[in-house]
Amino acid sequence: MSETSLAVAIREERGKGVARRLRRAQRIPAVVYGSEFASVSISLDPVELEQLIRTSHAGVNTLIDLTGASEVAGKTVLVKELQRDPVRGDLLHADLFEVDPNARIRVSVPIHLTGTAHGVTMGGLIDHSLRTLELDCLPMAIPDDVVVDVSALDVGDSIHVSDIRLPEGVELHTPSQLSVVSVVAPTVEEEPIAEEVIGEEEIGEEGVEGAPEGEEGASGDGATSGGAEGGSKES
Repeated sequence: MSETSLAVAIREERGKGVARRLRRAQRIPAVVYGSEFASVSISLDPVELEQLIRTSHAGVNTLIDLTGASEVAGKTVLVKELQRDPVRGDLLHADLFEVDPNARIRVSVPIHLTGTAHGVTMGGLIDHSLRTLELDCLPMAIPDDVVVDVSALDVGDSIHVSDIRLPEGVELHTPSQLSVVSVVAPTVEEEPIAEEVIGEEEIGEEGVEGAPEGEEGASGDGATSGGAEGGSKES
């Protein structure tokens, strides 16, 4: 068995109960489908699939040769979708797509940065805003990744999708105007302005009299109201 082979078994039954029984047996449900044949329900070992993806340079874009079940044995597939438990992250289901070695396919390839940007040595920060590229190519021409050298970037400089050089025969399907990586100036937080504290020695004569005036104003309001009442009593 090659390093990219995966043993699978035909799955006759479907439903949640079947899926639970498979997972208790340390397997998961999956489907194989392609443009030339109807989908086939299978089961597989999730640990083997995870290990194959993790150890391959191509990651999820690894071309996998299926073995075991006669209906799909010998087919070469790509992982199209993986469903995971939202809490534990365990694999719950896999969609595998058969590839034709002579037909172009669209894949998502990770972008890896290399080098140390000049702007970073000057105090700037790397902003890696785009992590993958959508590419169209033959299955055997799928790049493991797209390497972007950031060494020449200064603060305020960017590399866009249009600046990336791709291997011959590989076409781009990500908008060319998107920014891939930039060097930005660090954000400086403004210190809060301390409130001015006025000491007693700085309070003038007018300030000292302010409090009594406030009290007189309050009592004066009452006096005005009371004076009106007093006036009516006197009258």
